[in-house]
Amino acid sequence: MRRRSVLVTGGTGGLGGAVVAAFAQAGWRVVAAARSADADAAGPVVPVRADLTDAAAVDRAVAVAAGDPDAPLRAVVNLVGGYAAGGRVHETDVAEFERMMTLNLRPTHLVTRAALPHLIAAGGGAVVCVSSRAALAPFPGAAGYATAKAAVSAFAAAVAVEYRPFGVRCNTVVPGVIDTPANRAAQPDADHGRWVDPADIAPVIRFLADDESAPTTGAVIPVYGRS
Repeated sequence: MRRRSVLVTGGTGGLGGAVVAAFAQAGWRVVAAARSADADAAGPVVPVRADLTDAAAVDRAVAVAAGDPDAPLRAVVNLVGGYAAGGRVHETDVAEFERMMTLNLRPTHLVTRAALPHLIAAGGGAVVCVSSRAALAPFPGAAGYATAKAAVSAFAAAVAVEYRPFGVRCNTVVPGVIDTPANRAAQPDADHGRWVDPADIAPVIRFLADDESAPTTGAVIPVYGRS
């Protein structure tokens, strides 16, 4: 099988590490883009430091992902996002509401937009976006986050419709609360047994990026854990 490249945003996060490992183990060349990446390098996993809310930085990261002629860019995984608890809608500052859009929707849009011409040029490929169960079942104090994650799903559906004729598919994974150190620190008293392990999400994402899932586009896949 010809070698392929995948761009994983948020590759250094709790979910990102599991996703990067899943692709690397499957033989992909992985470009892991994140604000906190240690350094730019070459190898099976290529870390790229980038502010993915900045269009120019996104273009540079995508150029690295598409820069190996022996491993064309065939997949993009949009993991970058952010969460902040707040008050009810009338108690939430407009700037905070818009910040959730900036953290969750803007990187997904910028990265996908920059990568699409490369996916088309490579003969097709896959985009996988990560939303949240909160987009389907909102809870109090998270209107900005739930709205932004719902927008991610809507954006992915639009990409699926527009780019299917070019062999590019786009699907959305909708996890429950992900069991990461950061989430545990933020919610120490929660029932962590009901959270979803990153190791359960990563294979779903890898499957949606691979040729095995080629007939599937525009899907919303829930991953809520095993308990």
